Amino acid sequence: MIYVGNADPDALQERGWLLGHFLPEGDPRHSAEVEIKWGRHPAGDRRAEWVRGEQRTALLVLISGVFHMEFPGRTVVLAKQGDYVVWGRGDDHSWFAPEEAVVLTVRWPSVPGYAVPA
Repeated sequence: MIYVGNADPDALQERGWLLGHFLPEGDPRHSAEVEIKWGRHPAGDRRAEWVRGEQRTALLVLISGVFHMEFPGRTVVLAKQGDYVVWGRGDDHSWFAPEEAVVLTVRWPSVPGYAVPA
């Protein structure tokens, strides 16, 4: 099955996530192995809660703007297009967008339980 879309409108459906366990079975974007997110963040946007007890590995790539990935005792500033950070199991984290930013995140495996309540 082939799916063709655009990240901006498609991302609105699942809080930015384009691929992962949360999409319906039978949809070519459903996956238990990997999640992909197109994140558009307005200036001042901050994750509502820290992720604690992380059980996945993730890669976040800066597409545009400036984006901060926060870890206990360390903030990684992504400021140049293509800057990226990788973190893994056990790495508590949060994020902050000091200015408008677009990021692409890939996480694996795709497991439920990490969404901040609406």
